[in-house]
This record gives sequence, structure tokens and C-alpha cells, in this order.
Amino acid sequence: MRDKTIDYILRSTWISISKMYNEQAAVKGSTMATGFALISIDPVDGTPSTALGPKMGMEATSLSRTLKMMEQKGLISRQKNPEDGRSVLIHLTDFGIEMRNFSKNVVKSFDTAVKQNIEPEKLNTFLEVATKINDLVNQKNIFKQEAKADK
Repeated sequence: MRDKTIDYILRSTWISISKMYNEQAAVKGSTMATGFALISIDPVDGTPSTALGPKMGMEATSLSRTLKMMEQKGLISRQKNPEDGRSVLIHLTDFGIEMRNFSKNVVKSFDTAVKQNIEPEKLNTFLEVATKINDLVNQKNIFKQEAKADK
């Protein structure tokens, strides 16, 4: 993998993880996106629909489709926010809580498997590097620097 770009390695790794999660979700007739949404919803107080997209890093259109499908499957209910009548709280149903627990167990199983198969110091280095890459991307300076160099 020496000649592969960092982008390629990250993307292909995430695609593998995503495929694994979707295969596990399919066992319960679900998807990774649904599982991620279930984990992101507060099981006690619910979560404002406007906070869910940013929390999950999803575009509004994709999130709307996911929430509509989750509501049709009986995983969630939408209720007016008592503190702000303009917003909606997404609450988990009993079935939603059951599926949330399944999703959390899948994520925890993957996390445990990784921790059992990668030495702690290597895992710490990976986490530091991943955090630094995320910071670099979020600073939005990478392509600004290239544009300055081109002038």
C-alpha cells in the first residue's frame, strides 16, 4: 500500500467498514444509516430533528429520507418540541430502542475486535493521525494554500 494515497486508504477502509455494518444491519432488515441514526437519537429525551443532521454529518435530504423510512418501520416518532413549538423532537419507539441496542452492540463488537488485534501504541498513533487529518480538513486551508502557491 506504499504507493496508495492517504485518501485512497481512508476511503477504501471506510467502504469496507460500511459494507460490514450494512451486512450486519441487513440481518435485522435495516441499514447502516438507520443504525447510525438510532445511535444518534437520545433514547430518553429525544433529539431535535435540526440537531440530528449535523450530529451525523448527513445532508438534510438524505436525513429526511432516512427518518421517513424509520418512521414507516415504527422505529421513531416525531413530536412537537415543548420548549420550541417550531421544532420537532425525534423519539425512539420501543422497537427503535431495541434496534438501537442492536446497533450499539455491532459498533462495540467492531471496536473490541480492533482493540484486540492492534497494539495499543499503534492504535493511539492511528487516532492521533486521524484526528490531525480531520483537523486539517476542517480548517479548510489545504486548497487555499495551493491556490496561493499557484499565483
